[in-house]
Amino acid sequence: MNISMVGAHNTQFGAFVKRDRETGEVEDLKSFYELIVEAGAGAIADAGLEAKDIDAIWLGSCSPSLFVNQEHVGPLALEIDPVELLYKPTTRTEGACATSSLAIYNAAYAVGSGRFKNVLAIGVEKMSLLDTKGVTHALACSSYWPDEGSKGVTFPGLFGEMAQAYQKKHQLSDEELRIMLAHISAQNYRNGIQNPMAHFGPGSVPDKLQLVTAEAILDLPDSGRGSNMMIAPPLRLHDCSLISDGAAAVVLTSTENAKSSFDHAVELSGIGHVTQRMMMSERKESLHELQAAKHAVQLACSEAGVQVSDMDLAEVHDCFTINQMLCVEAMGLSEPGRSGYEFMEGKYDVDGDCPINLSGGLKSKGHPVGATGASMHALAYKQLTGSPIGVAAKGQPELAMTVNIGGSGVTNCVSVLRRIQ
Repeated sequence: MNISMVGAHNTQFGAFVKRDRETGEVEDLKSFYELIVEAGAGAIADAGLEAKDIDAIWLGSCSPSLFVNQEHVGPLALEIDPVELLYKPTTRTEGACATSSLAIYNAAYAVGSGRFKNVLAIGVEKMSLLDTKGVTHALACSSYWPDEGSKGVTFPGLFGEMAQAYQKKHQLSDEELRIMLAHISAQNYRNGIQNPMAHFGPGSVPDKLQLVTAEAILDLPDSGRGSNMMIAPPLRLHDCSLISDGAAAVVLTSTENAKSSFDHAVELSGIGHVTQRMMMSERKESLHELQAAKHAVQLACSEAGVQVSDMDLAEVHDCFTINQMLCVEAMGLSEPGRSGYEFMEGKYDVDGDCPINLSGGLKSKGHPVGATGASMHALAYKQLTGSPIGVAAKGQPELAMTVNIGGSGVTNCVSVLRRIQ
């Protein structure tokens, strides 16, 4: 594509609430509305533009009606600058955890059509106002409700099924898989505690407890306070991503305009947007792999004219640790059944040829579902333009890949990003 990102911003991710344990009262410390404004204004400023220069806005939010009792969220982006953005077109996107990758893609298509010059894409979610039961219900609405959500099936349960299928396919013992997953958690914690924007950043629980090795995670008790309790076999607490609040945004323009008018530019060189059937019951034979994500990777690389082996870094969708394994196999970085062993060997650490989730990933950076795709793109942009947030990729990275997945492997969004200046 001849479309480039020329500015990006990632807000702090975290749980921005204060709860009174006695009364149950919840105080909102950073609202859904504030997050939108912060991310959007930050990306515009990072691009060196003013609000008046933005021609249209796409805003992704997964489930605002359930999380914050708000629908019709696109127009809220005008509050970034109510004077200069008044009457500009706004559109909301939704695609479960891939919601804001879709915002970016639709913004890119709009620029590519020639109708708009500079477009802002934002992703946002405010999850922490709800209790765990409420969050679980809201997320379950992104599953196939008749046979999954309505039957009490949760996303940990769905990905637990995928983990069991993977374990059976590759004949892994319970202990082997547990060790593999602990290595992935530890790697993400190591990276996350160096990311000042991460939910589990400096000074967080993983930092204080030094959960930066697989051994430290494996040594945690199975039950009680501070445990690594079983959530949905074989997935435990430290295999699950976080309930987070946050937002991220990028500014897009044509590559021609990016080269002539901006100091930094990262081209969206290839897109793979692939949809799988939603019902898990209809794909029982393929739960051990992300077939649609694999296809999306191939499409993105083909459009960009590159191979996965060319990538200098990748941000992948570790909503659960098993999905990080599945993502790197879908990318083709690891052969089927080998990713867990290669995470144990440190292949995807910062010194590897293609380090994975330098941000800390969803496991450590956080997973405000509607913001995740935009955050992946924003942080990859920062890496490629020499202003990394947190752990820096080695050398001068030129190519990055984002693998963002909505639902149980359903909406698959893969981007190839190339630094062009």
